[in-house]
Amino acid sequence: MHLLAHFDTTDYAAWKQAFDRDAEDRALAGLSMLQMWRAVDEPANVTCLFEVADRPRAQGWLDKETGFSAAITAHFLNTA
Repeated sequence: MHLLAHFDTTDYAAWKQAFDRDAEDRALAGLSMLQMWRAVDEPANVTCLFEVADRPRAQGWLDKETGFSAAITAHFLNTA
């Protein structure tokens, strides 16, 4: 299973620092970062693809992530 998460940040540099500091919490939530993209025309907007080992823990991580200065839109996905 994968998680596709879009972060609509207000300040990319500050968001990225907070995101990097959160690496251990993501790992504990069973999330492995696969890819990160920034929108070409809106570089403060970031989309991340994660591999999910445990959906309930990953959902718990999403539910607590309000400290990133970003609105989060997320979808759990299976390969079709």
